Amino acid sequence: MNVLVMNMTRLGDLLQSQPTVAGLKVQGHRVALACLDNFAPAANLMQGLDGVFPLPGARLLARLDQDWRLALAVYREAIDRIRHEFAPDLVINLTPSEPARLMAMSLGAAELRGFALDDHGFNADTSAWAAFLQLASSSRGASPFNIVDIFRRISGLCGAPGGESASFGLRGPTGEARADVLKRLHDALPTAPAKSYVALQLGASENRRRWPVERFAQVARGLSQAGYAPVLVGTAEEKDLGNRLRALLNTPVPTPVIDLLGQTGLPELAAVLAACRLLVTNDTGTMHLAAGLGVPCLALFLATAQPWDTGPYLPGSICLEPDMDCHPCGFGQTCERNEACRQAIDPDSVLGLALTMLRGAGSSNGETHEVLSGGMSGGGARVWRTVINSGSGADGLMDLVSLSGHEGQDRTRLIRLQRVLYRRYLDGEPLDMAAKPAGPSTVLSKETAGPLSGALSAASEFLFLLERQGQLLGQSPLKSVQAKFLATWQRVQSALSADPRLTMLSSLWMFESERPGLDMSEILALTARFRALIDALRSAIDSGTDHA
Repeated sequence: MNVLVMNMTRLGDLLQSQPTVAGLKVQGHRVALACLDNFAPAANLMQGLDGVFPLPGARLLARLDQDWRLALAVYREAIDRIRHEFAPDLVINLTPSEPARLMAMSLGAAELRGFALDDHGFNADTSAWAAFLQLASSSRGASPFNIVDIFRRISGLCGAPGGESASFGLRGPTGEARADVLKRLHDALPTAPAKSYVALQLGASENRRRWPVERFAQVARGLSQAGYAPVLVGTAEEKDLGNRLRALLNTPVPTPVIDLLGQTGLPELAAVLAACRLLVTNDTGTMHLAAGLGVPCLALFLATAQPWDTGPYLPGSICLEPDMDCHPCGFGQTCERNEACRQAIDPDSVLGLALTMLRGAGSSNGETHEVLSGGMSGGGARVWRTVINSGSGADGLMDLVSLSGHEGQDRTRLIRLQRVLYRRYLDGEPLDMAAKPAGPSTVLSKETAGPLSGALSAASEFLFLLERQGQLLGQSPLKSVQAKFLATWQRVQSALSADPRLTMLSSLWMFESERPGLDMSEILALTARFRALIDALRSAIDSGTDHA
């Protein structure tokens, strides 16, 4: 079967499509990729593709500015090329934008998964996982799933990627490219480093998501003293950050650093990363490139960035986020704490972690915890190691394991409850009211469990009432019953919105219940299943509450 994967977003998201492509190839399909033309070079780093179809986004916009008919001609040309050269039987659209939905519908495939439109032009997601992805992207702190796993679930793939294929990573650089980069790195320094090279990515998509240059400089100096040569990677727009870092490293004793900012295309960047033992980075596309190449990442997540959903998809990587109640913050919010999260993570602890990773020490050994004990308490960081849950009975999803004593916090325990129950709901599995996740403890404190249980209980009661009113409405469509039904429907959202930790459930309820075309039987079925999810979560919280 010919399968076209559509990912029309950023570099990082595109690279994170690789495990999906690998899984589809293992199933025996021919797989092609549709992406924006400015990210098409990234497709050359992916494995298993039988075709790449770049969409000329800039040319499309330029034609649209001139005449909408010219833009339509460009669009039709791109569609016709895909249909003529590949003729997809299945289209998997991983991009929720309206243009991507329209393009997916226009390709004429027999089957469509992911983000689509119905016959009236309304959004029509083909799975609960697709709806969840769209909602999670706007609800910070609400998604306990890595986007790679969500992509795979939308595509119909389950189980750990490594269980399907050993080649779910990106294509590595050629031997010639590796040799050229090693020579370039060697020539950039008066003497070769005693040990190896470590890449540093100073930039990020927003300043508030960027760890201060001064702190990167402290890490770079420590790496150099330990025998590693720091290598700056990134775009030309980040040169000012590099200049500031190099100025800081010039005093009191000059520290050598290789500055490649703005000097590498994507293939060259891949070769540079492959030549490095480690990448120290903010949450960036470079991080996902390194993870795909198997290069361990030490990644910092600030402001709206959090490791649970956008962390590097590579077991053994380390993720740090500020140990602050307000993290992660929501999109579009003004920080009332003067972006204190950027200053929360201690550079000495980051350096200690980097050196521990470079020495190859196991992430669960005493040395790692000794490194963390110095500066990771209080206003420091929550530190996580990435793992993939595999083996008999495992869900095959990427997970995070605390290295800083945060496994026992209510926040982490609630995330673990959500991971199990949300996955069951999204996969269409039975929801046991007494279900409790296996593994780390999910016991919540009374202070946390009380308000959550109250909000969930209220929502469950309204959902039960909604079922009864819906049944009555099906028998007698009186206006008075309709008004009560709509009022109860709204109260479900209000009950869940009362607790910020349940915003995802609130959004998911509104999104699914507002889908156009639902008849009363479908609304009642959705209401019953959603109430089962609410009751399962409430039951797990109540049975595991620490009443001490």
